[in-house]
Amino acid sequence: LYLQYALALKPNSDAALVQLAAVAEQLKDGEGAIALYRRIPGSSPLKELSDLQLGLNLADLDRHDEAIAHLKAFVDKHPQDMRAYLALGGVYSSKEDFRSAANLYDKAVEVLKTPTNANWNIFYQRGIAYERLKEWPKAEPNFRRALELFPDQPQVLNYLGYSWVDMNMNLKEGLAMIQKAVDLRPSDGYIVDSLGWAYFRMGRFEDAVREMERAVSLKPEDPVLND
Repeated sequence: LYLQYALALKPNSDAALVQLAAVAEQLKDGEGAIALYRRIPGSSPLKELSDLQLGLNLADLDRHDEAIAHLKAFVDKHPQDMRAYLALGGVYSSKEDFRSAANLYDKAVEVLKTPTNANWNIFYQRGIAYERLKEWPKAEPNFRRALELFPDQPQVLNYLGYSWVDMNMNLKEGLAMIQKAVDLRPSDGYIVDSLGWAYFRMGRFEDAVREMERAVSLKPEDPVLND
């Protein structure tokens, strides 16, 4: 109510528009959020943020073609903004267009030149895209690079460790990575389930059952873990 009152007093308040759009997002009102973001003028310092969020809301509404066109234009206009690559790559991945996602992340890495630890997710998502394309020789170096940038990132530790175990390679190192991921995020049912699977692959069946049951207790509503 306060934000609506502020907007009524000052209809062109960019900050109030963006905050109201964020509230609309929390209420799962994507259309309302999009309408508010569209009101941000091109001269506003909040324009980049609003354009990015607009694209994400289009994707959340399954308006994928519109989201892709919007985010492509954003990437072309702001090629240094890694958030845009992640947003657009996420839309491609949701459509299972992993080739387009991989090509996009290749472009992002070229732009980065000197990555920092804040860029770990670019390499992680690039690795996932290549893994889903069954191009493991291209996927693995990206997971390793992500871990060089962010050694204690539980998602990357879990994904790489699980992939190794699933392919029956680097079993001890893969198990150690998953165990570390569990230590970092002990309440994540998916990571705990990975640990159970790793124990199963290594013939440690009692440990496997214990961890798989714990995973189900952490995510009781998940049909995959309950299978």
